[in-house]
Amino acid sequence: MKTRTLVAILGLLLLVLVVGGCNGEEQTAQPCPTSAPCPDCPTAAACPECPEAAECPTAEAAECPECPECPEGAGEGAAACPFGEEWASSAHADAEAEAFVHWDEDDPAEVPANCAACHSTPGYQDYIGADGSAVWAVDQAAPVGTTVSCGACHNEAAAMLDSSPILFPSGITVTVEGPAARCAVCHQGRASGLTVDAAIERAGLEDMDTASEDLGFTNIHYFAAAATMYGTLAKGGYEYEGRTYDAKFDHVEAFNTCVECHDSHTLELKVESCAGCHAEADPKDIRMEGSLVDYDGDGDLEEGIYYEIETLQEMLLQGMQAYAAEVAGAAIVYDAGRHPYFFGDANGNGAVDEGEGGYAAWTGRLARAAYNYQTSLKDPGAYAHGGKYIIALLYDSIENLNEALGEPMDLSAAHRTDHGHFAGSEEAFRHWDAEGMVESGCATCHSADGLPFVVAHGVQIEQELSNGFECETCHASLADYSVHSIESVTFPSGAEVTADDAAANLCLTCHQGRSSSATVDRAVGDVEADVVLESGRFINIHYFAAGATLFGTEVKGAYEFEGKEYAGRFEHVEPYDTCVECHDVHRLSVVVDDCRVCHPEVESAEDLVAIRLVDTDYDGDGDVEEGIAGEIETMVEALYASMQAYAATTAGTPLHYDTARYPYFFADANGNNAVDEGEGAYNAWTPALLKGAYNFQVVAKDPGAFAHNGTYVLQFLYDSIEALGGDVTAMTRP
Repeated sequence: MKTRTLVAILGLLLLVLVVGGCNGEEQTAQPCPTSAPCPDCPTAAACPECPEAAECPTAEAAECPECPECPEGAGEGAAACPFGEEWASSAHADAEAEAFVHWDEDDPAEVPANCAACHSTPGYQDYIGADGSAVWAVDQAAPVGTTVSCGACHNEAAAMLDSSPILFPSGITVTVEGPAARCAVCHQGRASGLTVDAAIERAGLEDMDTASEDLGFTNIHYFAAAATMYGTLAKGGYEYEGRTYDAKFDHVEAFNTCVECHDSHTLELKVESCAGCHAEADPKDIRMEGSLVDYDGDGDLEEGIYYEIETLQEMLLQGMQAYAAEVAGAAIVYDAGRHPYFFGDANGNGAVDEGEGGYAAWTGRLARAAYNYQTSLKDPGAYAHGGKYIIALLYDSIENLNEALGEPMDLSAAHRTDHGHFAGSEEAFRHWDAEGMVESGCATCHSADGLPFVVAHGVQIEQELSNGFECETCHASLADYSVHSIESVTFPSGAEVTADDAAANLCLTCHQGRSSSATVDRAVGDVEADVVLESGRFINIHYFAAGATLFGTEVKGAYEFEGKEYAGRFEHVEPYDTCVECHDVHRLSVVVDDCRVCHPEVESAEDLVAIRLVDTDYDGDGDVEEGIAGEIETMVEALYASMQAYAATTAGTPLHYDTARYPYFFADANGNNAVDEGEGAYNAWTPALLKGAYNFQVVAKDPGAFAHNGTYVLQFLYDSIEALGGDVTAMTRP
């Protein structure tokens, strides 16, 4: 009815204009105005009739263009367009919603250009260039009275968006898969962390705890599901400096985009499809096998991710309220249904009362936290779209507020991220974000698809970025959860071994390091032990090379000195003789309860370091009660001392080690045992020093070395100390 009325009005206006122009003096013949275009049929109403062309006194009437025929069966009560009834039931069709009537009473009554893209069909078409204009810009205001109808998403320009880069408010373009790209155009929010920082900068704030009337609240906007889903790739949330965040949340194939999980016309979630994998009736109760930590610290590891987020939201709001009163000097209250959402709470009653306006004592710290709080709330499906990204944003916001609070919020039991394989926010998976792909040399162990690809093809190529491992990374079938089959594993030394267990062989594929004795020998060649190498650089075994430690001299992961004998694979008791028998395959933690059967002193994981089976004093400190871990620790300290003494005297350049900073070994010009500005990577490597440093790193990067093969570790540490001239007279080599 609205469409027919609009067409009729347009026809009358044309008639009035023509008649007005022809009244009075005889006019020169002018072409008759064309008829209004036939409207689309978005509702169940019959196709509207085409308006007649106006007649001019001095010109023949223009023929009315023919209207397209209505689909068969169309008419009153019949859907004239495919999925018309479904669309009519959706929020996109709700002509009375605030999203579409907000500007009806404005003067002029029009949807402003900066809102039109997502609050009108003409605006959306303008934004994506369907009207022939530039893409990613709205050139003019849109008329009120429209919704998001069929013509918004079903046109040639919209189809061109599919699987193409979509511009996000951060200025970053992200390739969104398939037709979901059309959704991401609007469901991305209108702000990002950069927007918040820009507002802080405009307010001239340098101290993040100083309130300013020139700083206001930054609202991400509403239903920014794409910002949540694409995480740090789109940077929709406020990401704190020095922190890394989850990237796109990848669901299983066929249910990995907006239109695969939601009906594209009703917008409803396809809940019946979820039941194929999730027994939970309510999606809010879903929690995956990879979610093995207590994010909110409430002790409940069974609740759905929705509830983990809910508790963190409550904690953040409490922290914001405490900070506002204590630091900003003005109490704050939040109202989710009332713009601008954050209000001054003069009487401190936790409610917005008459006369209490928008909050006006914003500090930079509070503005950042408030932005993340709102980001988490205005995407009601955040727990499913990218729950881990939201959890990290909330956690970091609380942690940042704590820096200024007299009584910080208690995060001691909360967790920001997951265990290693599922820690998508960590450097192991985020290192390649700038490049956009994980290079082939790293893809096997640092992407979700790399391991199954190399199992299937025997070679590796670059892989897409991932948010940690997925079920299919290790499991060949999700029906019976069988794992990919690997009969044997080739180590960097060229040695081929097997753990006699397919699952454990998967572990060894990545937990083997990337270098060996042979790597070091090739680097030093035939240069004498104490001569500084030309262009020498540190060789890093890589990280968590437990397999190299476990198999000892069989794979020669550590540097083995000529003429020395070394232990082979450490054979533990049955049935605790492989990675998957001693570690939980998802949590990766040691199954401590099983250790206790033979080692009664072990009550927790912290007690594992106390285990020892012999009374030999390997490190020479006189303590035969400490665990093997303690024996190794003393030898590591002795090796580092030997390295520093050797570096300063023989190599001629003092050395310092930083376990968390690549490339780990630095020149220490002033000898203060710290990395100072201007002190770069160590470059005075001699063969003897390089071998010692390599073995030092082998132990440092395998935190469970004492349990994986303590004998092998003690052997190569002893030999490294001895080769550098360290004192081993009180020590015993196994």
